[in-house]
Amino acid sequence: MHAPRIVRKALATLASVAALACAPTASACEIDRPVRFSGLNWESNLVMVGIQRFILEKGYGCKTAMEIGETLPMLAALQRGDVDVTPEVWPGQIEGAWKKALASGKVLGVGHVFTAGEGWYVPRYTVERHPDLRQAADLQRYKNIFIDPEDPAKGRIYGCPAGWACGTLNENLLKALGLERDYNLFAPGSGAAQKAAIMSAYKRKRDIVFYYWTPTALVGALDLVKLELPAFDQAAYTCMTDPKCAKPVATEFKPNPVVTGLNADFARQAPALHRFFEALTVPDEAIGATLGWLENEKAEADDAALYFLRQYGDVWKKWVPADVAQRVQAAL
Repeated sequence: MHAPRIVRKALATLASVAALACAPTASACEIDRPVRFSGLNWESNLVMVGIQRFILEKGYGCKTAMEIGETLPMLAALQRGDVDVTPEVWPGQIEGAWKKALASGKVLGVGHVFTAGEGWYVPRYTVERHPDLRQAADLQRYKNIFIDPEDPAKGRIYGCPAGWACGTLNENLLKALGLERDYNLFAPGSGAAQKAAIMSAYKRKRDIVFYYWTPTALVGALDLVKLELPAFDQAAYTCMTDPKCAKPVATEFKPNPVVTGLNADFARQAPALHRFFEALTVPDEAIGATLGWLENEKAEADDAALYFLRQYGDVWKKWVPADVAQRVQAAL
């Protein structure tokens, strides 16, 4: 027996009302224009932009936009107020410029997004073949497995791309370890060329030793071993970053705590968003796994942002109030 049409209509109306009552309440953004993000040209930054834009749009009711640029021009834009948020500032890489930006009072560095790192790596299969290879200094005994195809009498270490600031540090580390007679430090022409060389060797199970940094999609996707270096020493590290360092001493690469850069006026106008960025922090394993997924799936940064939000609710829900978390979760 079918219910009368008027009863069915009343039931449908009640169901709609119940659904609306359970739906997260919409929020009004503190800013009446799009919140502008710096889109810097590396994977972790673009993934962080995607995560933060989704939370602001779905959780705080904001409109957002992204401006593409390089590190120093985007830092200048952050000071001018042309952008509001830079999701990753690596202070150790732009030490002088960052100190000036903070001193201007126009920029804030908040939170602790994650701690970036650098090092020399080999694939795990290389260590399984040569179990005594654990420290960077051990490379002296293994030049014959890392042969430089252009100079077979020496081994090859793939350094950072030509023109990057880390080139000086790698050159001095090579000297500090006494490896310059046995190895050539090869500088790929670009970051893409560096990554392609590493991936090619890895797929063919060839032995390779290389400089890289974290968090990155490559380190997240591959099974690698970071070669050990002596404990970090600030004086030794300062000398190693100097092209004129006369007697470099080996030391671990300096840990680089990454912060969120905010335009100071924006932070004052949007205290709730300011609190969100202050609370934002990502465990190393979470960002590493997300970037590894990005690499393995050949996905886009926005896809990886959604992957993170769906996989790591226990992480991002700590950054926001409960009502914001409810709205974001409902949008996933």
